[in-house]
Amino acid sequence: MNRALSIRSSNRSSTGNSSSTTANSHVTPASRKTFSLSSLRGTIQPELSKRLYRLIKSENNLVSAHEQAAKERVSIATQLSEWGEQTSDDAISDVSDKIGVLLSEMGEQEDNYAHALDDSRGILKTIRNTEKSVQPSRDGKTKIADEIMKLKSKDPKSERLVVLEQELVRAEAENLVAEAQLMNITRQKLKEAYTAEFLATIERADKQIILARHGLRLLQLLDDTPVVPGDVRAAFPHASQARQILNDAEDDLRDWRPNGLTTANATSPPSSPVDDTKSVVDGNGSPITPKGKEVEGREPGTVETGLSGV
Repeated sequence: MNRALSIRSSNRSSTGNSSSTTANSHVTPASRKTFSLSSLRGTIQPELSKRLYRLIKSENNLVSAHEQAAKERVSIATQLSEWGEQTSDDAISDVSDKIGVLLSEMGEQEDNYAHALDDSRGILKTIRNTEKSVQPSRDGKTKIADEIMKLKSKDPKSERLVVLEQELVRAEAENLVAEAQLMNITRQKLKEAYTAEFLATIERADKQIILARHGLRLLQLLDDTPVVPGDVRAAFPHASQARQILNDAEDDLRDWRPNGLTTANATSPPSSPVDDTKSVVDGNGSPITPKGKEVEGREPGTVETGLSGV
């Protein structure tokens, strides 16, 4: 965790206004919507790329939501710490401050996740741009084909038919190449984009679990046994343990590994199961089933001579 053992500011003024200032530091004036050419993009997108354009725009809203959630989490962490300090209870002050550190780190993880979503969104744009480039090829082929049909109905012997049919052959060849490129890029980039998103989701979940478990450890240090009026609680005896819990959390985050999940092996195609009955023959060319492989439902000793269930 890239923060100290306390989330409290060391230079807060004595007026007590720092809490409200920190709480509202992340609030920015709402951006005024103004007209621009970019606002028209959704209406002028080629038909082929309209759906993916809308999806990418929705992904942008999702990224913004996670970024805002991260800011709110950090703000809440600061407010919790500063509230605990003014309770005049040493135990609550210490524990709330340490919990604030963990909550603030959760906010950092949320922000990292938002950046990962934005990277995934950027990969999807490659598909959208390819779709936009293929649309003219489709339209050109369709336009020539329609023109040929109209000309055949009006003047079947027109000399222009030969020219148009040659243009159609060229347009179909160009479109064939473009469609193949679109198919290849779509498969590759779709896999790449959502692999990155799912890996980021796993990392975020694992690290938040780590932080939450250490948060529960901190809460166990807080003695909530009721006291009768007039009794005074003993001084908080677990300050060193609380500091150690934060150190443990930092170590666990630093040592976290994705348990073998990487972009490379997550996107590799699944391996085909080995069929041990294939290409096994005796000296006469007759198929042999490996020893001891009996067919379900047959008498013991009866072996399989081919692939069952195919």
